[in-house]
Amino acid sequence: MKKAEATRSMILHKAFELIYVKGYQTTSIDDIIATTQVTKGAFYYHFKSKDEMGLAIINEVLKPTLASSFIEPLQGEQDPLNAIYNLMDSLLMKNEFLKVEYGCPASNFTQEMTPWNSEFNKALNELTREWTEAITATIERGKKSGVIRKDVNAKQVTTFVMSGYWGIRNLGKLENSKKVYISYLKQLKIYLNSLK
Repeated sequence: MKKAEATRSMILHKAFELIYVKGYQTTSIDDIIATTQVTKGAFYYHFKSKDEMGLAIINEVLKPTLASSFIEPLQGEQDPLNAIYNLMDSLLMKNEFLKVEYGCPASNFTQEMTPWNSEFNKALNELTREWTEAITATIERGKKSGVIRKDVNAKQVTTFVMSGYWGIRNLGKLENSKKVYISYLKQLKIYLNSLK
């Protein structure tokens, strides 16, 4: 990796960590410069604006994380219902990238930026679409293999599971505790078993 690419990547990752803790709108370019210890000129060499950097965070930091943490685990398990449950359990209870006190970074960006920035809206919609398609495909796979009832509407189940995940992330953030995740996971297991 060339020095300029390494610097750009470092800015994105450190800015993401800062934004994840403080929020996008309350993090200034000066905060990012202080955290990354690059010059203002170096920041503007890589990004024309804070919003350009924010979009790069979504596309270059969040998207690869989504693929490896949210999508790939669904593809490896034989039982689709176990795959969905184990994914949620891993994301909520075991994933070290996602902190209970700060919630879900994609959800945070969505709440903070989509009303004000159509480019953020487009990028975050794409992220959501990729995860939606992965869960829906997992459910359809279960229907084909006979693990899930044929009458189950895969898209409706996907919407329910995803909205439950985002909601429980927010409750965890409010309480600054993973305890709320436990009741969600118990109920999720009951719900998934009802699809058999």
